[in-house]
Amino acid sequence: MTAVWRVIVTHRNYLIALLVPLLILPLPLLVPTQEARCGYVIILMALFWCMEVLPLGVTALFPVVLFPLMNIMDSTKVCMEYLKDTNMLFIGGLMVAIAVEHCNLHKRIALGVLLILGVRPALLFMGFMSVTAFLSMWISNTATTAMMIPIAQAVLEQLHKSEHETSPAGRVAESINKAFELQEAPSKSDSSQETQTQACATLLLFLPLHPDNGHVLTVEEEEKLKDVKQLEEEKHLTFCKGMSLSVCYAASIGGIATLTGTTPNLVMKGQIDELFPANNNVVNFASWFMFAFPTMLLLLALSWIWLQIMFLGFDFRKNFGCGASASMKAKQKMAYRVIKDEHKKLGPMRFSEIAVTVLFLLLVVLWFTRDPGFMPGWATNVFNKNGKSYVTDATVVIFISLLMFLIPSEIPTYLCRNRAQQVQQQDSTRQTSVLPALLDWKTVNQKMPWNIVILLGGGFALAKGSEESGLSVWLGSKLTPLQNISSPAIALLLCLLVATFTECTSNVATTTLFLPILASMAQAICLNPLYIMLPCTLSASLAFMLPVATPPNAIAFSYGKLKVIDMAKAGSVLNILGVLTIMLAINTWGYPMFDLNHFPVWANSTSAASCK
Repeated sequence: MTAVWRVIVTHRNYLIALLVPLLILPLPLLVPTQEARCGYVIILMALFWCMEVLPLGVTALFPVVLFPLMNIMDSTKVCMEYLKDTNMLFIGGLMVAIAVEHCNLHKRIALGVLLILGVRPALLFMGFMSVTAFLSMWISNTATTAMMIPIAQAVLEQLHKSEHETSPAGRVAESINKAFELQEAPSKSDSSQETQTQACATLLLFLPLHPDNGHVLTVEEEEKLKDVKQLEEEKHLTFCKGMSLSVCYAASIGGIATLTGTTPNLVMKGQIDELFPANNNVVNFASWFMFAFPTMLLLLALSWIWLQIMFLGFDFRKNFGCGASASMKAKQKMAYRVIKDEHKKLGPMRFSEIAVTVLFLLLVVLWFTRDPGFMPGWATNVFNKNGKSYVTDATVVIFISLLMFLIPSEIPTYLCRNRAQQVQQQDSTRQTSVLPALLDWKTVNQKMPWNIVILLGGGFALAKGSEESGLSVWLGSKLTPLQNISSPAIALLLCLLVATFTECTSNVATTTLFLPILASMAQAICLNPLYIMLPCTLSASLAFMLPVATPPNAIAFSYGKLKVIDMAKAGSVLNILGVLTIMLAINTWGYPMFDLNHFPVWANSTSAASCK
């Protein structure tokens, strides 16, 4: 029986892939409507995404096959949904992020900030969290965590080493080691018996001594030293846990600040444009940043305080290093030296780093000034026809990406007099090599998560299929009783639901499944769709409780010093703090920013014809 069960568990994906479609097949057979057929596809994809029977991107291809076969949409229309403006924004944003990683600019930024903030316990937490959150705003949170965790571990190891050397237990261990070295040295040579006897006498002198008065330790004192050493190890382990969690949590929190920071944000942008084509670009890079960046800062500060309390204690004066002892200052100097040495290894800024920095800053400026909302942007004034702007955020980021493929990573020798003279002195017969560009396709192809591009397209196809089949209208009509509940209560309950659901499945799959349903519900109860879709999208990034919830958690957990219960304890409180912070944001500065107290004209449809 055990062998049979083992075989079933091993091949469970094959069994699920075979049985799940058959088990839910009665839905379209007993209810022969387009809504039921579309519901069958959505339920099938949701189960496959949650159970991860197939790679997420492969499951996202189901609509290409099932929608035409079930007469929901023809193949031409389905395939057109897979590469939209939002997909190009995602691809362009990732290419810029890959360029930043390729020239090692992100590591220089990280080490530079850590050198400024210092290595006192609370400031060390703050330094790693702020750097990780900032980098995660622009590059993948997985790549950010993979870079920052080793740096944090190197600093922690140096702190632990210096702490061990300056502690009473460490000094005793060092004395014993020296004694053994003295005892072993003569034995390796052909010394006399007298010399060996003297060495043994020396060894006796270095038996466990009390660090203060030098007398031979009793058994009771040896036990005390063991307790001290164990206490030091436990303290170091706790500090390591807190540092690892601070890095992976900051990576998830930082991603919510920008539209391209994490994929759920782009899913939400794509769904808004897909479901409400006349939304007048209400969600763009600038509007998202102005709403989400303060939310991110507030949540980052709260998480820093919570992790500090949980892993450093309530003695904030000690956490900030006020009144630190000489040994503590020595430890901090050694840890600071580790960061400084890593920074020195990078050397001076190369031309490629400078060029990528300039292009990155240009990209941010162009994004913010394209259509800021409170004033006409450059795209509105220049690239405008019949009141419609022909330029989007995707246009800007693809333009910058193309420049990175054209600009060389080094200054050409003919532009530098000294280097030109050196080249002329070399053998004239040697073939001149072509300078590599800031970015090349091989690097992009290796680091680009193409499966996410398909996954985004699958979400857009599902949303379009729900609209074409009438499922969204039917679903919205069934949710009208929710209008009797207050709007903040609805948003709070949905945020908690999404935050819980995203612990068990991909945040991209979570937003892809929930957002079309939430949009239909908002239309049915005459509520601004952004009031629900925005906070739920941010809540999808609050995956703090489990190692499998998100890749940054898995990376932090893989270092072996964390237990699931550690992450669950810290993450459960942080989940609640995150949902409360998002609710505060949407009900304060989010209200006037997106005009949430009115049902927008662009959200009107047949299901919401009576809304005003």
